[in-house]
Amino acid sequence: MNPSVRLTAFTVLLGGLIPVGIQAQAPNKALDFAQTITAADLEKHLRVLAADDMQGRETGTPGQKRAAEYIAKQFTADGLKPIVPGTDGTLSYSQPFSLYRKTWGEFYVKVGDKKMVYGTDFTTNGLVSIPTETAYETVFVGYGISDAKYDDYANLDVKGKAVVILDGEPKMANGQSVVGGSADPSKWGLADGLRAKTSLAKDKGAAQILVISAESVEGYKQLLAQRSAMQGRFNRLSLKSGAENTGSVGVFLVSQEVGAMLLGTKAATFKKTVEQIGRTGKTTAGSLKGQMSVKAERKEEAVQTENVMGFIEGSDKKEEVVIISAHYDHIGVSADGQVNNGANDDGSGTVSVLEIAQAFQEAKNAGNGPRRSMLFLTVTGEEKGLLGSQYYADMSPVLPLANTVCDLNIDMVGRVDDLHQGKADSTNYIYAIGSDKLSSDLHKISEATNQQYTQMSLDYKYNEPNDPERIYYRSDHYNFAKNRIPIIFYFNGLHSDYHKPGDDVEKINFKLAEKTARLVFLTAWDVVNRDQRLVVDSYKK
Repeated sequence: MNPSVRLTAFTVLLGGLIPVGIQAQAPNKALDFAQTITAADLEKHLRVLAADDMQGRETGTPGQKRAAEYIAKQFTADGLKPIVPGTDGTLSYSQPFSLYRKTWGEFYVKVGDKKMVYGTDFTTNGLVSIPTETAYETVFVGYGISDAKYDDYANLDVKGKAVVILDGEPKMANGQSVVGGSADPSKWGLADGLRAKTSLAKDKGAAQILVISAESVEGYKQLLAQRSAMQGRFNRLSLKSGAENTGSVGVFLVSQEVGAMLLGTKAATFKKTVEQIGRTGKTTAGSLKGQMSVKAERKEEAVQTENVMGFIEGSDKKEEVVIISAHYDHIGVSADGQVNNGANDDGSGTVSVLEIAQAFQEAKNAGNGPRRSMLFLTVTGEEKGLLGSQYYADMSPVLPLANTVCDLNIDMVGRVDDLHQGKADSTNYIYAIGSDKLSSDLHKISEATNQQYTQMSLDYKYNEPNDPERIYYRSDHYNFAKNRIPIIFYFNGLHSDYHKPGDDVEKINFKLAEKTARLVFLTAWDVVNRDQRLVVDSYKK
């Protein structure tokens, strides 16, 4: 059935149930303009934004900036107004801001003339800052345990020294723990044992802590690979410049071979020293000593990026504003050179914002302008921690948050997720997240609008407070929700190409994306045109 025919007929039959705002602006008009949002136009925009030459739109890269330029050009072409004050007194679509990335500068552990390479010869457990090369005496402290039956620190002063400790705990030939006296591990051999050991070493005055991995050579290589994948958190972008939470006492993870070098001995000699502990049940701490120096330099670089937004001024309630948002950044190019095009995440939401903006501007041009103002906000930095929306909401709202009625956020729409594949509603569903968490009005409008016009299956799976994926907290709407601004997050779910090069345009169901964008448009139409502002009457997590 043709959507326009079905919806118009439904409007006539249920005219008495139409939400107040849509009644006030003539329901057939809302539907007419909703139908200007088409699958073909969504695809046209997405083939530009998710093309290889956008380089995956990673925040701060040339590809992201090309995407920003494209969005601004569309706002200009559609007649939306710029609203961001520039330094020269003019208005712009672009809201520039700086992010800050902390990275390792010179970082090495040196024994004699040999420099150990970070990520190859050693890695770290946490951050450390040692800006100038500093020399330390190294001392072997066994397993780094202090317990009633076994004490590596007995009669050993490690203050100001770099302690070299073994991972795990000592075991006798029969496999029993030297500390606990049974086959069960003691607290020192459990998953949290390393934390207990490093805390103890610091309490004893250790200047640096070097942990020798219990893994084989191949096992240690795997450990380095795992740690390397985790190191990205040390290079995260931040809105704040300046000092980070580092300490002067580092925790370094090294192989057995490097551990022996640190203690001025050979691997074979070191192995015998370790075996003696298990054979005798007594510590050999203090039996090996050496020298090393360390430099761990942290650097900061500024990354320039920008949110892009277009504005439609309202009429009699123009001081109030409704935001339609999406993030246009993605994760860039993989280490192997493959482009992560991010068609679904979140090219799909961005092109939906463009189409909804065009539809509202066409309505205004035809004399059906919104009563409240509208801000079409495409943000950057979402993949780096919701930073673009945080900058807007927490640091530089272009329009007062007190006047912001709601945010309708669109992220990853138009691709059927694994949970709906093969189901009857696979091309007619949307996860509606957060609609009831702050405003009963918004929730009612969302359900009524959908029932009367788009008739999608509204799935509330990710709206549950005990959702293990915590989806409610993982997109840009949350920076408005935390400020008690009602939101709805529109989402089609996760899939096997999430944050992978396979997230391409060819896998988008544009009819599903079209229907979702029309639902957002019609919901927004009611919110911007109703007599009363949305009530904020709850604060659900």
